[in-house]
Amino acid sequence: MLSLVIPAYNEAGSIQQTIRDAQAALSSSGIDHELIVVDDGSTDETAALADVEGVTLIRHPINGGYGRAIKTGVRHARYEWCAIVDADGSYPIAALAELLDYVPDFDMVVGARTGKNYWGSPSKRMARMALLLLVRFVTGVKVPDVNSGLRIFRKDFAIEHSARISSGFSFTTTLTLAMILDERFLKYVPIDYAPRVGRTKVRMRRDSLRMLQILVQAILFYNPLKLFLVLCGLCLGIGVVGGLALQLLSGSGGGRFLGISLLAGAIVAALGFCAEVIRLRGATGPRGTDR
Repeated sequence: MLSLVIPAYNEAGSIQQTIRDAQAALSSSGIDHELIVVDDGSTDETAALADVEGVTLIRHPINGGYGRAIKTGVRHARYEWCAIVDADGSYPIAALAELLDYVPDFDMVVGARTGKNYWGSPSKRMARMALLLLVRFVTGVKVPDVNSGLRIFRKDFAIEHSARISSGFSFTTTLTLAMILDERFLKYVPIDYAPRVGRTKVRMRRDSLRMLQILVQAILFYNPLKLFLVLCGLCLGIGVVGGLALQLLSGSGGGRFLGISLLAGAIVAALGFCAEVIRLRGATGPRGTDR
């Protein structure tokens, strides 16, 4: 049994085809299902076009964000497993049948995008690669696609971690991070990726900064010591390089600069250990057992 949530904001050009493709894919799989379209304050015909397709339609009075629309759909879902797909026509919804093959063995099954439409221009490729490297640093796991909009996951996990999962564009990224760092089982299935219908809602600079913020928040919540040790190493590196440069250029001051940097590094490391102790105390009871 599966609840498919389709978040939609001004997707009149593709919403009906998305719904029909989803109905065909799920009907052919023989699984009991429901389709939930969450219209996130659209100003075009998205809601009206979705309504005639016989789905469960939920409307936000104003645009609340991609993640918020998905959370609304998940809260209204009747079944234990939820799937999501973007309404822009870029995902091969027929691949849901293949993703379902890995349920319930895995806690989340992700359609990992491939091809030129996923990687895009050279600048977009570099941005994607940088994001994947940062995610690997945060999680310690190689993730082929951190923010795919086609996936299946356990409803109870999404609801339990709702406060830590983004209500904006980064919903899928934060859900992936939460799953990995909570030691759940994930499966990535390669899928094709097509150009979207209509205009993208992504704003590269704004959303990149938000993504960086989310990654920092995730590492502070799940593994703060790793971040603080990196900052400690940065302080030490600056101290050594800066101290040598001062000594060579002016003949004095290098030792003092190095000493200050070492002290700063020690303070940062101590803060990291304190943060790690706080995290561990929050994860276990007073006697070190799971609460």
